[in-house]
Amino acid sequence: MTAIAEEIEAVFAKAGARGFVHAREVGVPGGPEVGVGADDPVVLASVFKIPVAVAFAREVAAGRLDDTERTRVTARYRIGGIGTAGCADDVEMSWRDLAHFMLTMSDNAATDVVYHRIGQDAVDKVLTDLGLTRTRLIGCCEDLFASVIADLGAKPDDDLEAVFAAATEDQLWKLSVLDPERTTASTPREITELLDAIWTDRAGDPAACERVRAIMAQQIWPHRISSGFPAGVAIAAKTGTLPAVRNEAGVVTHVDGRRYAVAVFTRAESLADRQPAIDSAIGQAASLAVEHLRAQTVTQ
Repeated sequence: MTAIAEEIEAVFAKAGARGFVHAREVGVPGGPEVGVGADDPVVLASVFKIPVAVAFAREVAAGRLDDTERTRVTARYRIGGIGTAGCADDVEMSWRDLAHFMLTMSDNAATDVVYHRIGQDAVDKVLTDLGLTRTRLIGCCEDLFASVIADLGAKPDDDLEAVFAAATEDQLWKLSVLDPERTTASTPREITELLDAIWTDRAGDPAACERVRAIMAQQIWPHRISSGFPAGVAIAAKTGTLPAVRNEAGVVTHVDGRRYAVAVFTRAESLADRQPAIDSAIGQAASLAVEHLRAQTVTQ
């Protein structure tokens, strides 16, 4: 194991988690990389919304979807949480605003409405076109939550928060959504490949890629990757969170304009709802990886 990999592993161990990391400079095929379990399968959680967003942007760019058309987020999708998912009443929004909510605040209801509009085939085509053979999406948010309900022996119409509250720790650790072999999953390396493709206009029409980049740059969560970098370094990213899972993947644009795709996935030793040490460790790991890449390039 390299020295940088050992340093990153130590950061996560101190925070009470195992980390899986891959980082590379955008637009530099075969260039230096940093990897810690880079090819291990990982649970994506809401990081899966990135390929959904690419599929959405492709549909718009191809003229198959009018992004200004309005649609309704109904009670079917309101499972609680942030954005339209937590609204008390039906919400009418344009497709482009739903996509904005999906990436910037990780609105699960907005995600599912968009997903059902474009379809699984459109998302799978993104993965196939980019050769992401180890990335697998098993439906959208409601499908992931349905697997939790089934795993815990509850009924489909049971309140998800109440079901979680009643579950034992042993039941929670055995949830399929925490097992990359049984849920939506990928590898850190494949996620940086996806990011590189988005940032180099290989993931679709340039207008589609620019749309995804612009929305990801407006993400509202600064507590993970962003926490590891000073002002002036731009972060465009997407988080993912489940019990014992804290993730983030995105592109770091340094003050000199060079860009680095970074994917960080973690599995905690605890099921605690709040784990700020792990959130901070994600930023530390991303910073260590990027600075290592920059130093390697300078000395070559």
